[in-house]
Amino acid sequence: MFDTLPETSLIQPFGVQLDLVEGLMENPTRRTERRASAMRGHYNDAAALEKIIEGGDPVHYEVLEVPVPEETGHLMFCISRLFPGTVGDECFMTKGHYHTRVNTGEIYLALRGKGLMMMKTPDGECRWEEFRPGRMVYVPPYWGHRSINTGDEPLVSFCVYPGEAGHNYGDIETEGFPKRAFIRDGSVIVE
Repeated sequence: MFDTLPETSLIQPFGVQLDLVEGLMENPTRRTERRASAMRGHYNDAAALEKIIEGGDPVHYEVLEVPVPEETGHLMFCISRLFPGTVGDECFMTKGHYHTRVNTGEIYLALRGKGLMMMKTPDGECRWEEFRPGRMVYVPPYWGHRSINTGDEPLVSFCVYPGEAGHNYGDIETEGFPKRAFIRDGSVIVE
């Protein structure tokens, strides 16, 4: 059936216990945490962000994973927890990224909370989709993307993407996003 199998592809099958309501993963082997201080340059109101940092530098979001080989054929998966809050009147968000292999997509399944998946192309096209429990958002290849929490509880999503996709945060830091989400007079405004 197979001529030869690459050694790195021969990992053992495994299972992971997830709490899909709370957005927890039992014994993740990688936990990425982004505090307010890691979000410098991403918000419109830099002074408001500095006040938040000085007030305790809270966690904006975290990603829980059990990594698999970063190669074709494998599927990476994670749970993302984006906490509620605003910087000035701009909603808490993730840094956002393109995939290093730009021709790879990603699926996000919203489990808890509400928000937006903001997506953009390098030439400035911008779209967003709503997050709410049970709603799946598909991010096509070539689109940069970030999650935005527009609610008052953690925005929890389960994500799946190709093992070889990788993450390119640098281009987003340089380009930014053409649209942002704000809470004004109790309503979510995208501009």
